[in-house]
Amino acid sequence: MVNLPEPGLYRTTKAYPGHEQALPAGALVYVGKRERDGATFAVRPGENRKNRWYWGEPTTLLRSASWGETLMRLPAEGFYTIPREIALEGGGRWLENAIVQLGYNGEGRGILFIGEDHEDEARNVLAFSDRGMLIEDALLVALRPAPILPVRKMS
Repeated sequence: MVNLPEPGLYRTTKAYPGHEQALPAGALVYVGKRERDGATFAVRPGENRKNRWYWGEPTTLLRSASWGETLMRLPAEGFYTIPREIALEGGGRWLENAIVQLGYNGEGRGILFIGEDHEDEARNVLAFSDRGMLIEDALLVALRPAPILPVRKMS
């Protein structure tokens, strides 16, 4: 039995043998399982909306357990709080426990988008910029989940 990685986000550290163009080293990938047959696959990012990746085609079926062992598991995209104050270049700072949105670039490097309360907004909502700050892996793994209830528009 081949022990393949669990579904989730990963950064590749080595190219997938025989599929080096589709799954190169230093890339963000999503590993999933097909519903129809349970086969494990990897796919690169497709479209980015609201600082989140949406996946598409082509997918690559995974058959190499040894390649799966080279993947670096990444925290899920979503909302977190930061564990410490972050000083910004040119002045300014993000305070400890600030709410941030975690996203990734195509290389699987974490990007934080700070939550903003726009005072002139009529609705009581937080907004997240489409411009973020690249972070180091040490901060990436130290982020604390901040569950925020997703609400869909009723039709």
